[in-house]
Amino acid sequence: QVGQVFLYFQWDSLLLEAGFLAVLVAPLRLVKWRSPAWRAHDGVFASGVVKLTSRCPTWWGLTALTYHYETQCIPTPGAWFAHQLPVWFQKFSVVATYVIEIAVPLLFFAPIRRLRLFAFYSQVLLQVLIILTGNYNFFNMLTIVLAFSLLDEEHVGHWLGRSKRRQASTWPPSLRAVLSTLLELSAYGFLLYWSVQCFSLEINWEKRLLDSKVAFTYHEFTTWLRAVTLPLVGLGFLSLSWEILSAMYRCACVRGCFWKLWATLQWAVFATATMGMFAISLVPFTYIDYESNGKLWPGIHQMFNAVERFQVVNSYGLFRRMTGVGGRPEVVLEGSYDKQTWTALPWGFRAPGPQPPSGLGCPHSEGRRIPVGANAVSPAVIRLVQVDESQYPFSAQPPVYIRAQLYKYWFTGSAEGSGEGPVPWWRRQHVQEFFPAVSLGDPTLESLLSQHGLKDKTLLKRSADAFLPRLLQSLRQLSRPFS
Repeated sequence: QVGQVFLYFQWDSLLLEAGFLAVLVAPLRLVKWRSPAWRAHDGVFASGVVKLTSRCPTWWGLTALTYHYETQCIPTPGAWFAHQLPVWFQKFSVVATYVIEIAVPLLFFAPIRRLRLFAFYSQVLLQVLIILTGNYNFFNMLTIVLAFSLLDEEHVGHWLGRSKRRQASTWPPSLRAVLSTLLELSAYGFLLYWSVQCFSLEINWEKRLLDSKVAFTYHEFTTWLRAVTLPLVGLGFLSLSWEILSAMYRCACVRGCFWKLWATLQWAVFATATMGMFAISLVPFTYIDYESNGKLWPGIHQMFNAVERFQVVNSYGLFRRMTGVGGRPEVVLEGSYDKQTWTALPWGFRAPGPQPPSGLGCPHSEGRRIPVGANAVSPAVIRLVQVDESQYPFSAQPPVYIRAQLYKYWFTGSAEGSGEGPVPWWRRQHVQEFFPAVSLGDPTLESLLSQHGLKDKTLLKRSADAFLPRLLQSLRQLSRPFS
């Protein structure tokens, strides 16, 4: 909460959650002992569910991605190319998102190793595609890190070229191997059948495309959600209990009385912490169905309320409703010396003109205060607006007047352009004047600044030679050459 509106996004909450989970795991490596596995499944599951519970027509019509790439917070160049894909593929991509975010997480608890690996790679694929088409800070990277809990030492060793050689497969295969293969194939078959039935997937050979539409109603979806929420809690409890009991058995197998006692002590501490994390995570997890949330044991709610301010467990639901359906609204700040010729102030990561979307900026944060008057020529303020100070049109002298114009932006199509030179990435339409032209001392400006608490306040005096200011200034100077 220190950063207030500048740093208060879902990825910041997930960073706190992942950091606390890392505390439970990291110390155990010091004594070469494996911890009870913790699988943070609630965040991934809820992200898909809230898209349907929001009743957003674009998610229900499977058309959300026809708007998403151009209207998300900060697009990447990959977003422009993704926006050019045909509508049928965009709709199928929404279906794939639903499958990966709602159905596949159930395989996190599968007893078959290959199903868990399939769930891992599905999540990684989705997160990598999101990283390529949008800037969401470290949110997707943290999701991938949490998904690594689905892997085992043997699979990671295979990546590093240190995997142990397996014994040659015997023929005929054992009954266990046959049943495992049949169960795995059944899971894939059911997943495919569920996807086809729920989204009416059908190949249109005549038009050479894949038709899709939501084949269930909102009432049917909420009924299903109410039916599966508590059983999913039971599934997670059984999976975690199995891991904890397996860890207890490994404690009993440790040689030496002292080491056995030491291992058992660690098991008791971390098993208690893990069960506590699981219990309080049930509160945000059951937000997807408030009836199930009300059925939780009151003690769990009390535990959650006691630690809620630390944000060690959270609920996640990106893009519950698709914004910018009628175009991407952008406020463009303009400065002038004579109130006749106006020049747009470039903001790094925004979309003021036809140039390409910004590249991958991670981590990033957006400033929300407008530099006005004399402060607009301050090097520190200029660097907040534009990394390259030479690109700032008022670097020599601040503007006398500023104003703001509201535009609607859309990605251009791949066929647009003059035929010569690069294809423009954006097209825009002027909507209205967002804020009238003002200068320093203007009564309208003074009134608004006072109304919103933006007028300069008297700063507390501090020594410029203090250690912390000098250290921060040195770090700023070192980092200035880098974007």
